[in-house]
Amino acid sequence: MNPQNSDFKILFIADIVGKPGLEILTKLLPTIKEKHKIDFCIVNGENACEGKGLTVKLARIFFNLGVDVITSGNHIWNNRDIFDMMKTDPRILRPLNYPESNIGKGSTVIEVNENIKVAVLNLQGRTFMFPIDCPFQKGDEEVRKLRKSTNIIFVDFHAEATAEKIALGWYLDGRVSCVVGTHTHVPTADERVLPNGTAYITDAGMTGPFDSVIGLDKDLAIKRFIKQTYVRYKPATENIRLCGVIVAVNPDTGKANSIERVNLP
Repeated sequence: MNPQNSDFKILFIADIVGKPGLEILTKLLPTIKEKHKIDFCIVNGENACEGKGLTVKLARIFFNLGVDVITSGNHIWNNRDIFDMMKTDPRILRPLNYPESNIGKGSTVIEVNENIKVAVLNLQGRTFMFPIDCPFQKGDEEVRKLRKSTNIIFVDFHAEATAEKIALGWYLDGRVSCVVGTHTHVPTADERVLPNGTAYITDAGMTGPFDSVIGLDKDLAIKRFIKQTYVRYKPATENIRLCGVIVAVNPDTGKANSIERVNLP
């Protein structure tokens, strides 16, 4: 833990894809946490099970590695194995703006110590995706609730369109510590701290095989584009990288002081 009045450091690890993503996470996470003096770790785990979905076994592995919260997206519904754990473990999130009748929670507040609590909020975009509830309105409501517990609020916005992600970043600027985009698996180079203190990046990328088409075996992906017919998903295996961001936050105000990209072989 950082000394009082120093930055609180949050490590976010981008979408973990299949066995290759798990292997590099296992290899690099302890070193990253020690080197950068990480206080809190979040991973997006919706692609952890062979590229689609999450399992209880994988979630437990993540937590045993020192992950504090697992966020997700549209693929969290692909594997029913995780459903019962989603009902009972507040550290596993699904996007908040799915209809409330769905299982699981879209936000959580974790008490790090007697002085610091961290809120994590998971939202999903609607442009080119499912027409679920508005992430702006639902996010706005939830942020107001979360700020009653803590000023440190981290948002994983799982969305397809860059414009929608950028708009949410501006919309929440000054009210949350960080808005990180996920889903496209392609890391962007636009990380910055917005004028009112919110760290932002359009997409943190993915943790998995980069000699691929966003994680999918490239030959299968090319076949799918050419033939326009169903191809069973198979993760690629080459050029494995760990991507994400490290966000330094003022623990008193919740405002970000810096955001740094992570992209490691």
